[in-house]
Amino acid sequence: MARGRLRSYRGPDVWPAYVDALATLLLTITFLLTVYVLAQFFLGQVLSGREKALARLSQEITTLTAQLAGERKDKLALEADAARLKTRTQADIDRLNALVASSKAAGDVVAGQLAAEKHSSADALSKVDLLNQQMAELRQQLTQIAAALATSDAKNQEKQVVIADLGQRLEAALAKKVADMARYRSEFFGRLREVLGDRADVRVVGDRFVFQSEVLFPSGSAELSPEGRKTLSSFGRTLLEIAGKIPTDVPWVLRVDGHTDRVPIASPRYPTNWELSADRALSVVKFLVTQKVAPQRLAATGFGEFQPIDDGKGPAANARNRRIEMRLTDR
Repeated sequence: MARGRLRSYRGPDVWPAYVDALATLLLTITFLLTVYVLAQFFLGQVLSGREKALARLSQEITTLTAQLAGERKDKLALEADAARLKTRTQADIDRLNALVASSKAAGDVVAGQLAAEKHSSADALSKVDLLNQQMAELRQQLTQIAAALATSDAKNQEKQVVIADLGQRLEAALAKKVADMARYRSEFFGRLREVLGDRADVRVVGDRFVFQSEVLFPSGSAELSPEGRKTLSSFGRTLLEIAGKIPTDVPWVLRVDGHTDRVPIASPRYPTNWELSADRALSVVKFLVTQKVAPQRLAATGFGEFQPIDDGKGPAANARNRRIEMRLTDR
């Protein structure tokens, strides 16, 4: 029975009240924490807005400070300009006062000069009379000078006639010498034709005797070939024979011109065709000197490829342009 009573016994039911109390406490703490977080959030927003406002106010204060400094600088500049203007104005006033004083003094001087001029008017009239007399004498002298100039002009005209006559005589003498030179040149060319014969590589072109380079020189060289020496020996004898007939007062000279084709040479000895043409002309001149031709009657020039007689570009044109020209002319 006791055991039955113990099994049937139930204690007081207290657990639900304890759970309610804890739930209430937890809700309260949660509410307080939420209120605290919200308070912190709103407080942070307020503080952030205040910091931005403070930064903006600080920037405005800096701007106002800079403007104030600029205003102070402008004020100082205006004060300096005002001081300079005042100084300049005072200087202008002083200068005007000085000008007024000097003008007054100048007026006094002019008044004194006018008074002196009134006293010297009689002397001035006498000086005017003297000047009139001197002018009359000068006119008389000018008349005499004009007559002398007329006489001088007549003499000058006579001299001009003499000069014109001398000029005509000089032109006639020059024309005679030119004719003589042409005659000697014609005789020289005629004799050369007889000596050298009818050769296609040696020909007369106008007033020039033209040798193809192959007649005198090997290709790309300025050394005379044996055949070239033989040809130039005959040429030299003919030149000496004709030179003996030319009067000594005729200033003749044999000009030797070297020409090449357009093909560049660019060898170690001859960098360009110009050097080759000049060296060939000089070789001919030196050889003629050995043949007793007077050096003062010889001249050597090199034209390179710049004076062609054939504008073609083939081998035939190049052969025609490679040449030595001899010209009997006056200096």
